[in-house]
Amino acid sequence: MKFDTRDIKPKVWNIAVLSAAAVLAVALLALLGGDRYTIGMCLIMDACFAAVIVLLGIAFFRQLQYNPYSYNIIYYLGFAIFVFFVLAFMALTTVRGFYEPDSLSLRGILAELSGAAGKFLFLISFFIVPFSLVLAVSNVLLIRREGFKPVNILGIFLAVFLIGGLVLILIHDVRFTGNPEQLRAHKIAMSLISSFFLYFECMLIGAIVAGLIAAFHEPERDKDIVIILGYSLRDGESSEAVLRSRVERAVAFREQQLRETGRDLIFITSGGKGTGETLSESAWMRDCLIRHGVPESVIVQEDQSTTTHENMIFSKKKIQEINPQAKVAFATSNYHVFRSGLYARREKIRALGMGAKTEWYFWPNASVREFAGLLIEHRLKQALILLGLAALNVILILLAY
Repeated sequence: MKFDTRDIKPKVWNIAVLSAAAVLAVALLALLGGDRYTIGMCLIMDACFAAVIVLLGIAFFRQLQYNPYSYNIIYYLGFAIFVFFVLAFMALTTVRGFYEPDSLSLRGILAELSGAAGKFLFLISFFIVPFSLVLAVSNVLLIRREGFKPVNILGIFLAVFLIGGLVLILIHDVRFTGNPEQLRAHKIAMSLISSFFLYFECMLIGAIVAGLIAAFHEPERDKDIVIILGYSLRDGESSEAVLRSRVERAVAFREQQLRETGRDLIFITSGGKGTGETLSESAWMRDCLIRHGVPESVIVQEDQSTTTHENMIFSKKKIQEINPQAKVAFATSNYHVFRSGLYARREKIRALGMGAKTEWYFWPNASVREFAGLLIEHRLKQALILLGLAALNVILILLAY
């Protein structure tokens, strides 16, 4: 698939319309016939969930074609996974209804639906638990590699949160005893907690997949400019190895483009001189490019930036000086492509990234950063989604019990 080929942002309002229509249809059947039409209700819900997954899938691929570095990628994929779990559960309920129609009631369907998140939370734990363990180990290695930073322990906190949540839900659910009112309150609490955990875990999976897609995509070989993003040189040889891999990735792209199209490009080496560095990252990359046979005439230095966002801000100024209409790509470490693309789009740079190989333990932490970024930058949207989930779960429990 070719990225960045659409000029119109995909819309998902049709999902809201479809969901409202399905709710009205189920409510109408319930009013007309109650438990007599439970199979019909199940089929309507199954069809609705399946259609929502298809629409989210279409939106996901269209978003890749519009802007592959958008949190909407994570939303569409995460919600598709979430709805898939609910659909799978409802499909099993529907099949059971065909074979045992007397065992299926409207209250029973609502009760089963309200408990779907909890059941699939434990199913998805076969992925989450190993990932959490890998996440904790990778953060320890990352701390040893880059030193202690608050951002480098996010993964450890998330691992403890995910595994601790699963254990807490299991223990509390198994040990519960109480009267009907206490049962209703317990069901509401468990349904809310399970839904929230499942939602966040689906979004985390979406962040992982979005990062992988961005990292392994190969830009079209028609570029005029390639920005090479800097990396701190404070750690000596290990830092130089990361920066060298980015330079070599960009050089390989240029050589391939020259072979296939005969079209040369300009490199912008982007990175200033940080504390304790004797040479700017930009100058180091320039020297590395020259050692790889790149003529100095096609190298432009940008040596003011100190962060990825600044890489894009100051590189944009260079692009405007060179050719405002230039086709642009950027080279960075594979785990860093998605976040770099986010910053590029914020600065209105329509660039596609290419990922250079790096150590495996960077990957889990990068996914957590994107997941954290999604939660922080879309705080209002997240709050509305969680409030909607809470309201839906409370209504289902009250109707079922």
